Amino acid sequence: MTATLTPPALERRPAGALSREETLRYGRHLNLPEVGVEGQKRLRQSRVLLVGAGGLGSPVALYLAAAGVGTLGLVDFDLVELTNLQRQVLHGTGDVGRSKLESARRRLTDLNPHVRLESHETRFTAANGLDLVRGYDLVVDGTDNFATRYLVNDACVLLGVPNVYGSIFRFEGQASVFATRDGPCYRCLFRSPPPEGLVPSCAEGGVLGVLPGLVGTIQATEVIKLLLGAGEPLIGRLLLVDALAMQFRTVRVRKDPACPACGTREITGLREEAAACAAPAPAGDGAAEILPRELAARLAHRDDLLLLDVREPHEWEICRLPGAELVPLGTLAEAAAALPRGREIVVYCKGGTRSARAAAFLRGQGFERVLNLTGGINRWSEEVDPEVPRY
Repeated sequence: MTATLTPPALERRPAGALSREETLRYGRHLNLPEVGVEGQKRLRQSRVLLVGAGGLGSPVALYLAAAGVGTLGLVDFDLVELTNLQRQVLHGTGDVGRSKLESARRRLTDLNPHVRLESHETRFTAANGLDLVRGYDLVVDGTDNFATRYLVNDACVLLGVPNVYGSIFRFEGQASVFATRDGPCYRCLFRSPPPEGLVPSCAEGGVLGVLPGLVGTIQATEVIKLLLGAGEPLIGRLLLVDALAMQFRTVRVRKDPACPACGTREITGLREEAAACAAPAPAGDGAAEILPRELAARLAHRDDLLLLDVREPHEWEICRLPGAELVPLGTLAEAAAALPRGREIVVYCKGGTRSARAAAFLRGQGFERVLNLTGGINRWSEEVDPEVPRY
């Protein structure tokens, strides 16, 4: 099947001849019959919105700019952090502390000054999502959280703009093309977000640094194919990438007539999903937190506290709190019987998500004095002891 994408706005935009410099720059494209002069002019006419300028967004932005896509819209609100540089190749060491959009603009302009860059330094939200997507021919989903991913999907369905999807976790990735006229959308595959905290983020679970490069390049390839009308796109197919086994396979995804977004069309506007999908917090959880400075003060006062580290053994080797005991979250149910019920327990992990689940489990098992360290060991490093490595 050949990809077809013919937005009316794209057809109405003036093409114009390629300059001598453009002809030389894109010469390897022009030698491809599937691209040629007309295809390259079509790329130059195109407008693509990239949501996220991080791990996935980096290779997508670089390759679309290099390919000569005429206008790239970039949505991001973050600053470049040192921890980003293991995988976010759009940014460099000198960009740490700088806006990701400023960093991206400098790099992409240097790569191809012919590309028009439109910066949207904001979160993608229910309030602005439709306005952000409107006017673009394609959207690339480079998000790192479920709430935004569903907003991007719904905005694309409502406006009839194809959504080139990608996601990564640890050694695995996915890619597909959603929200085309006859194809499925993301909600056809996953009707609603998982409960908050059920799926660890890349910050909690880790990600192989080259994996977003691999998946992001696949996304960029799909964008170019769709804009050119060349090849067979990933419409109705979910590409699964296993980097450890170096295996690629695809599964069929059918358009679901009962899908509230693209099937029954029950979804007529954007709404934030995070609160709606969050798992109900156990009673008392809101008060069962302890800030790093509060914990430091209590330890200095020699309060009788059991520090319970629910991270994995390889994380324990990176850093730990003095005097803590390691009980990985997956073993907590078995280990709980041996924990002292008379002592106050402070549970911690990297960022506070896994430890919150562990604390809720322990309270459900009858442990009455359980606290969760807010922000985990990373926040402890920021606020109490900078000698503890952040990762």
